Amino acid sequence: MKDSGTKKWILWGGRVLFVLYMACLIYFLFFSEYYGRTASDREYHYNLKLFQEIRRFWVYRKELGFEAVAVNLVGNVGIFVPVGMALPLVSARCRHFFQVALLCFDISLTAEVIQLVAKVGTFDVDDLLLNTIGGCMGYGLFVLGRYIWRKRM
Repeated sequence: MKDSGTKKWILWGGRVLFVLYMACLIYFLFFSEYYGRTASDREYHYNLKLFQEIRRFWVYRKELGFEAVAVNLVGNVGIFVPVGMALPLVSARCRHFFQVALLCFDISLTAEVIQLVAKVGTFDVDDLLLNTIGGCMGYGLFVLGRYIWRKRM
């Protein structure tokens, strides 16, 4: 990109959008009553066995319904795609796959620990895996977009 003013605006805009996205993510993870984030359920819930919840949602997909399966499996991947796309946009230090994957894992782990400690959700290692996969997919989309952008410019 030749115009440094345009580059600065894109960087600034990307950071603002990232902060807004993270605020929405925090709301849905910790406060949304639609997803059962209420003060009435104050017990610790956790799953430490990898693939246990993924398998359960897949085996009982007909009983649980499409929405529950989609929210759990596809939603946990999809919710972190924007994170994987945004991290290399907002920070030049996050331009490598492993850095983005590790940061996505760290962000997901932080969210899962807060859910456990605050008793507003379930600490689930499957969510860590799915969120990290989503972040890696987002990074892949960033790399593809950057390649296309450079070809056009």
